[in-house]
Amino acid sequence: MLKLDRFIVYWAAVNEPCKLVKNKMMNVNSLIVLRSLAALAMAALISGCAVPFFGGYGANGQSREDFEQHVEEVFKLQNRMTSEVMMLLESDEAKKPEALIQAEQHMQQICADLNEYVSRDIDGLSTGLFLRRRVEKSAIDCEKAAMAIKPLLAP
Repeated sequence: MLKLDRFIVYWAAVNEPCKLVKNKMMNVNSLIVLRSLAALAMAALISGCAVPFFGGYGANGQSREDFEQHVEEVFKLQNRMTSEVMMLLESDEAKKPEALIQAEQHMQQICADLNEYVSRDIDGLSTGLFLRRRVEKSAIDCEKAAMAIKPLLAP
């Protein structure tokens, strides 16, 4: 019986370190798997930055080129409306100057993301994913706000 006790003690002494090594190996393997999953998640996120999430760009699901052209047209429209408002107010020919000023300020608020986007683009600065997404969401509203000024410009 004494030999059996020594065997059990010997077996425990030999196998316990193996369990620790095995647990450490499992932890290392788990870390490798987690690192791989994290790398895949980052790759998916980064590729998502270059491609719209679903259905194209903007509210109409346009191609990137079409959407960029539309945003440029909206920006030009908004600038033209601002210029016409300024000229009309300076000449004192506006029928309802308060309404015109209020509509122009409203347009500037709605088009703020578009203006920031264009300003950063002109300066060669990064526009960032979140700013681009805000421009996508606000481009149609900006266009509507600019179009709402047109009737107020008529003498």
